[in-house]
Amino acid sequence: MCEIRNNLTYATHDGVDLKGDLYLPAGPGPFPVVVNVHGGYWRRGSRDTFQYWGPYLAARGYAGFTVSYRLTKPGKKTYPEVVHDIRAAVQFVRGRAQDFRLDPGRIALWGNSAGAHLAALVALAGDGPLFASGYPNDPHAAESTSVKVLIGTYGIYDLLAQWRHSQLGNPGDNLVESMLGVSPTKDRRVYFDASPISHAITANNKTAVVLIWGTEDDVVDYRTQTLPFLDALKQADFQVRPCVVHGAPHYWLSDPIDEPGSHSGFVAPRLLRFLAERL
Repeated sequence: MCEIRNNLTYATHDGVDLKGDLYLPAGPGPFPVVVNVHGGYWRRGSRDTFQYWGPYLAARGYAGFTVSYRLTKPGKKTYPEVVHDIRAAVQFVRGRAQDFRLDPGRIALWGNSAGAHLAALVALAGDGPLFASGYPNDPHAAESTSVKVLIGTYGIYDLLAQWRHSQLGNPGDNLVESMLGVSPTKDRRVYFDASPISHAITANNKTAVVLIWGTEDDVVDYRTQTLPFLDALKQADFQVRPCVVHGAPHYWLSDPIDEPGSHSGFVAPRLLRFLAERL
């Protein structure tokens, strides 16, 4: 059985109520918890991505908190504010752990596509000087955003490389540039700071990482995103495990897990094994 608590407000930023859905296993707990960050190129998508994974993981003893965050609109950047939204989600889970039978010492962040960018950035740099003081009046602002595990699925980890990729496919509306609010021709530093690969350093290697990607992804090129990030993590002595999904395109994480031939079904036992070892 799985108890679902929908539409919990985890923070209010600049007048916007940020909400999430909590999937709770049966029993007294405390349970390890996976905070899930949906994709959609920072502009679209919804937390329904987790509708199958939430009950699946809860049935196996893992709570899930899948969140919405502020999306980019044309002409209106969301960085770094959107990073603070995801920081607040982790802080909410840690600060309210006792209320929801959660273990504040066993938190994972899981993001897919642009959500993997946000999850990775918070997991590796959330407590660092770039992001630590964004919304000091949040109810749980004093809580750490450190996590034991990061799960990245077909993620974006190098924003300059993704900007170049987007210029080829959609030069008039580059969604990386839209999120950051500036072109790298005017500010390369922000592309460096906002890229998880920049924070794959030994000081941050207490977080275990699993990286998942498909070999037929035509939206996010794993050869310029996941593979360089994987190398950087290995070089910095992270505990990191790859999970290659042969034949998988982009954006399949919301598919039913038990569907025949499901890519999620391929990932599920491998992810559970990783979580059992590291979370």
